[in-house]
Amino acid sequence: MTEQLAITPGTTVRLAERATRYEGDQFDKKQAADIIHENAKVMANLAYRLYAENRRALLLVLQGMDTAGKDGTIRTVMRGVNPQSCQVISFKQPSEEELDHDFLWRIHRAIPRRGNLGIFNRSHYEDVLVVRVHNLVPETEWRARYDKINAFERLLSEANVTIVKCFLHISREEQRERLQARLDNPDKRWKFSKGDLAERKLWDNYQQAYEDALNRCSTHWAPWHVIPSDRKWYRNLMVSQLMRQALEKLDPQFPACEPGLDDMVVT
Repeated sequence: MTEQLAITPGTTVRLAERATRYEGDQFDKKQAADIIHENAKVMANLAYRLYAENRRALLLVLQGMDTAGKDGTIRTVMRGVNPQSCQVISFKQPSEEELDHDFLWRIHRAIPRRGNLGIFNRSHYEDVLVVRVHNLVPETEWRARYDKINAFERLLSEANVTIVKCFLHISREEQRERLQARLDNPDKRWKFSKGDLAERKLWDNYQQAYEDALNRCSTHWAPWHVIPSDRKWYRNLMVSQLMRQALEKLDPQFPACEPGLDDMVVT
C-alpha cells in the first residue's frame, strides 16, 4: 500500500509528476477511517511495548507546504497513543540561543528518548527550505547542509532511532482553497496570516527546494515518502500505515521480569 510512496535512494523525483490527489478505488473515506481506527489500537499497544522495552525510539518527520495538514495528521494518526511516551515538537523561527549554535543543535535536543515516539512538525529540513528561499544564509552554506543532514540521520539510525519522513504533497489550487476556508471560518481565522499570501507567491521556489531536499536526503536509513495530501483522509491513512509498519518492524517486546515472581502474593 505504501511502497509506491517511498523515494528510492539515488533516484530523482519530480513533484510535478507526483499525484497530489488519490484517485483510486481501493479505499474510500469510510474505509480509511476504519483502518486508521484499527491502526491506532495496534500502534497504542506497540508504543506501550516500545516504552517498556526502553531500547529504541521512533521519529516521525512531517514536512509540507502551508495548509498541507501537519497538525491534522498528528491529531488523527496519533490518537490513542499514550502522551507519556509521545512528544510533538513544532519547530518555528529559531531563538537567539538556537542561532548561537549549529543548525542541528536544537534538533538533536528534541530527538525522542529511548522508548519514546517523537513527532516533528517541521524539522531540520527548514534549514534547506526557508533559509534557501529567503536567502537567509549563503548558498554555499545551505548546500553543504544536505550531507550534514544525511550524516546526522545516519547517526540517529545507528543509535536505534527509526526515522519515518513524510512530505505532505498538496496542489497549489488545494492550498488556495484551504487558505480561503480559513478566512471564511471565524473559528479558523486565527490560523491565517497575511504572511501566508507572501509565502504562497514563492510556491515554485519552495517546490524546487523541496525537490532537492527529497532527492538529496532520501537514504536507505531514512527514506522520504511523498504522501498525496489533497484528500485529507487518504493523507491520514498513508501516514497511519507507515507508522504502524514501522512499529511492527521494530516488534518491541516487554522486558523480562525479575525471577521468582510466579508464586508471589501481594498482602
